[in-house]
Amino acid sequence: MSDLPFEPQRLLAEEAPGDNSPAMSVSELSGALKRSVEERFGHVRVRGEISGFKRVASGHCYLALKDDKAVIDGVIWKGTAGGLAFRPEDGIEVVATGRLTTYPGRSKYQIVIERMELAGQGALMQLLDQRRRALAAEGLFDRDRKQPLPFLPGVIGVVTSPTGAVIRDILHRLEDRCPTRVVVWPVLVQGEGAADQVAAAVRGFDAMAPDGPVPRPDLVIVARGGGSIEDLWAFNEEAVVRAVAGCSIPVISAVGHETDTTLCDFAADVRAPTPTAAAEMAVPVRGDLLSGLRELGVRAARCANRYRERAGERLEATARRLPAPDRLLGPQQQRMDDLGERLPRGLSRRLAVARGDLAHAAGALRPPLLKARLARAGERLAAVRFRPALIEARLADAEAQVQRLWRLAEGLNPERPLAKGYAWVGRRGGGVVTTAAQAKAAGALTLHFADGTVDARVERGGRPSYSPEEPEQPSLL
Repeated sequence: MSDLPFEPQRLLAEEAPGDNSPAMSVSELSGALKRSVEERFGHVRVRGEISGFKRVASGHCYLALKDDKAVIDGVIWKGTAGGLAFRPEDGIEVVATGRLTTYPGRSKYQIVIERMELAGQGALMQLLDQRRRALAAEGLFDRDRKQPLPFLPGVIGVVTSPTGAVIRDILHRLEDRCPTRVVVWPVLVQGEGAADQVAAAVRGFDAMAPDGPVPRPDLVIVARGGGSIEDLWAFNEEAVVRAVAGCSIPVISAVGHETDTTLCDFAADVRAPTPTAAAEMAVPVRGDLLSGLRELGVRAARCANRYRERAGERLEATARRLPAPDRLLGPQQQRMDDLGERLPRGLSRRLAVARGDLAHAAGALRPPLLKARLARAGERLAAVRFRPALIEARLADAEAQVQRLWRLAEGLNPERPLAKGYAWVGRRGGGVVTTAAQAKAAGALTLHFADGTVDARVERGGRPSYSPEEPEQPSLL
C-alpha cells in the first residue's frame, strides 16, 4: 500500500513493476480458499441439530446443522447415505463426522458428512418418539387394523436369526405345546441392513402363494432376543413397521424382553413379551385339545344315548295308544275284497253295452246312406255359389254413389269461384280478411287468384298501393 494518506482512484487497472499482489481471478481465489479450508479442516466432528433435511432424486442428501448461534450447511453423498444407521430427520441432535470444503458456485462452505451418529440416548429417544407419532398419525397402529390370530395354524412363519437362541426357544416351545410346521426366514436382527432384511422377509411371507412349493404361513412371528435400544433399533425402522402393518397374515411381534418396546410391537396384531411367549400364543396345548376332544366325545355320546332312550320311551308310549293293525285295516281289506268281486261283473256289463251301441250305429254307416248324404250336400253347395250379375250390380250402385259425393265436394270447394274472376283476401302471415277494418289494420295483404297470389299494401286513405316490383297489379276495392 502507498504511504500517502490518500491515493487517487484510477480509471484503468495497471500492473506496477515489482507489485507483489497481482490481481487474481474469481476461480483462482475460490480454489485457494478451497485448498486452505480442506487442508486446515480435513477431519472435523460437529454436534448440532438437523434442519432442512432433504433427499434429492440423485440419492444425495442436503441438510443444515445448527445450534443457538450458528448454522453450517452439510451434504451426504449417495454412497454414504445408504450406510447410515438411521434415517436423519429434522429436529434430531446428531454428531456428524466429515471434512469441510467450499462450494465455489455459491461462495459458501459446507461439511461433507462421512458418518453420522445420534448425540446421546436423549436424541435417540427423541427420534423414536417423533417417528412413533408420525406413523400413528397415519393410522398404522389403530386397533381396527388388528387381525385375530388363528386358533390352530397349520404353518407358522418365523422371521429371526437362524443361529440365535430365539429360534431354538420357539421350536422347543412349539414342540412341547403342539407340534406345528415352521418355516424360518433367516435375517439379520442387528446392524446394517437388518431392517431391510426383516421388512423383506415379512413381505415375502405375505406374497407366498397358498399352493406354492413352500406353504404360505397362517401366522408370522417376528422375533429377537433382548438388548439395548441400539441393538433393537432395526425394529424401529419405518420399513419394518410398514411391512408388519401391511401384512395380510396375522403377525406376532416378539422383540426383546418384557420391558423392551419397539415400533414393530405397535404395528403387529399381537405383542408378545418374549419369543417363548409368542410360541405359547401361537398354538394351544395339544394335550388340552385332546382332553377337550375326549370330553366332547363323551358328552356327545351321553347326549345321543339320552336322546335315543327318550325317543324309545316316546315310541313305546305312542305304540300303546295305537289300535291293533287288524282293527285299523279290517274295513279297508273288506272293501277291497268286495270291489274285487264286483270288478269282473262290471267289465262284462260294460262290454255288452258297447257291443249294442256298435250294432245300432252300424246300420247308419252303410255306403248307400253315405252317398245320399253327399249328394244332398252337393246340391246345397251349388245353391249358394256366387252369381256375377249380383256382384256387378252392387259395384255399379257403389260407383254411382261415389260420383254423387264427388260432385258435391267440387261444389263446396272454396277455390272454385276463383276461376270465375273472384279473389279472396288474406293477411301476409296467414288468415282471411273479411272486412275493410281488418284490411286497414293488417296493412299488408295477399290477394289469392285462381292462378296465383299478389301482395298488396293498404295506405291511409284506404286506397291500396302496390309494390314497386309489381306495378301492374289490380287495385283492391
